[in-house]
Amino acid sequence: MAVEAPEATITPLPLMQIATAHWAFKTLAAAHGLDLFTSLSGTAGMTVEELAARAAIDERPAEILLTACSALGLLEKEDGRYRNSALSEEFLVQGKRYYFGGFVQMQERVIYRAYGRLSEAIRRNRPTAYDPEKANSLFEGQDPAILENFWEGMHSLSTLTARALAEAFDFGGFSRLLDVGGGSAAFDIELCRRYPHLRATVYDLPFVTEIAARKIEEAGLAERIATVSGDFFVDEALPAGHDLLLLSLILHGENETRDREIVRKCFAALPSGGALLVSELLVDEEKTGPPPAALMSVTMLVATDGGRNYTATEYGGWLGDAGFDRIEVIPFEGLGANGVVVGHKT
Repeated sequence: MAVEAPEATITPLPLMQIATAHWAFKTLAAAHGLDLFTSLSGTAGMTVEELAARAAIDERPAEILLTACSALGLLEKEDGRYRNSALSEEFLVQGKRYYFGGFVQMQERVIYRAYGRLSEAIRRNRPTAYDPEKANSLFEGQDPAILENFWEGMHSLSTLTARALAEAFDFGGFSRLLDVGGGSAAFDIELCRRYPHLRATVYDLPFVTEIAARKIEEAGLAERIATVSGDFFVDEALPAGHDLLLLSLILHGENETRDREIVRKCFAALPSGGALLVSELLVDEEKTGPPPAALMSVTMLVATDGGRNYTATEYGGWLGDAGFDRIEVIPFEGLGANGVVVGHKT
């Protein structure tokens, strides 16, 4: 007599994982806030007692924190001493090339708090990270220290994403790149390192290009990467003289009307034979995922006045309406983007 296989049982485990996701993040943020990973770098490790003494905390929370960081793969333990895992040593130690701590701080100090009022953002369709009646964006009027955290975080995120884009798209046929809203020049630095023939210009607001200029100088690329201050919503035209334009993590921060205006100005600034790259976390065509793009869209709900993540078809439609042709979508796996929509100007 055949024995029937037991029916699959649905459990609340996925809900438990979603409901407790903040446990891991807040543990990471607290450890980073104590400067734990930078302190451990280059040492033989730290005991519970040593952390307690160094951080001026009791041994109970010190032990709990070290245990949790080990469980998350942030630390390793040997002979009673905790030391950085390879992951933490590479990305959570201040001064390292791909330091990710700024992004952690930005999430902790700005975005996490805004998410605490997510229901309000949904009901009112307005951001909670700032008051749109008092400021034009998340950046206006912010504490300079918070802004510094933001740009450090975005630099790390963009640097790692740029490496993926450099492998996915062949920049060999282009010589002059204009990074529209280029932030701290992370993309330009990585792309110029990957393609020695390439020269680039970062176009952004004045206080942002000051940050970019410092990063460019630190990278030793001042002779190949320039900065131009401006505002693509105010300036009549974008800087000319470039055969490739990049919009990386720009369009998801605005509504469709403003995005179409940006794309139109990009088309006008390009010569025949030029191209525009739109690098973003693309929502799938059915609008059911993937999670990074869908949840980034939720972040835009709390952090922007009208922004959201879009599909490749939506971006491609705007490019086509602006005059671009030979529109293609190239998927890739990056930290801040999962694909690039390419439009050519004939």
